[in-house]
Amino acid sequence: MLSNALSLPPRDAKPRDRGLTMVIDSGLPTSYFSDALTSVAEHVDLVKFGWGTSLVTPGLPAKIETLRALGIDFFFGGTLFEKHIAQGRFDDYRELCRRVGCTHVEVSDGTIDLASNDKGAYIRKLADDFTVLSEVGYKDGDRSERLSPSRWVEFIESDLEAGASLVITEARESGTSGICRPDGRLRIGLIEDILTSGIPVDRLLFEAPGKTLQSHFIGRVGPWANLGNIAITDVIGLETLRLGLRSDTFTCFDEHPVTPAAAPDAGQPRVRAA
Repeated sequence: MLSNALSLPPRDAKPRDRGLTMVIDSGLPTSYFSDALTSVAEHVDLVKFGWGTSLVTPGLPAKIETLRALGIDFFFGGTLFEKHIAQGRFDDYRELCRRVGCTHVEVSDGTIDLASNDKGAYIRKLADDFTVLSEVGYKDGDRSERLSPSRWVEFIESDLEAGASLVITEARESGTSGICRPDGRLRIGLIEDILTSGIPVDRLLFEAPGKTLQSHFIGRVGPWANLGNIAITDVIGLETLRLGLRSDTFTCFDEHPVTPAAAPDAGQPRVRAA
């Protein structure tokens, strides 16, 4: 990377506990996946193999080897967990994650009906062997909108108490559910209720698949916001948002605004870029 003399927000080095970037793989070609991640590895903390794609990805072993070589942790999307629970195959799911070497697991109830107590029990069982990420919010946009902010906070606190290391706030890979309305608009009131609830922000990971979501959380929380469902092609763009190097967050972190340099004197020749 280029060296620079700019005053930029500090970024914790990996392995870090805040400012996490979780990339979602929705089935990229194996060589593309390896090439792209190798290029941006220093900015990526976690990779999620989205929903149930891991079961139909021929190049999964090669992708996992790439992640191990790069020191990036990985896990399977929560929908795969839910599919196993719906078929009464929890032990098979746990063994699958062990067998492939998952460092993390996601426990969610975005599609199935799962009582809070039962969800907590699964979190406690998995926390013995993995770092658990739970998810709150539903895949169905209308169902998510009916979940009151107070219940969101209650469910987040319950999952953390059960042993989840991080709680993911649902937005889907399309940004059309959970903390977003079905038309993609942010549910600002809900987000504010979560952020002002007293829940440590370092324990929250906001799904933010688009620039609007990413900019909002970075502007509201800071460059250390934990963000997920990031496309591999958006990793560098996200890092520039975190550092105020993009218009959307340009002035968010300027403690001492800099006056733009004066224009060259009229009598001085201008140099045209080659």
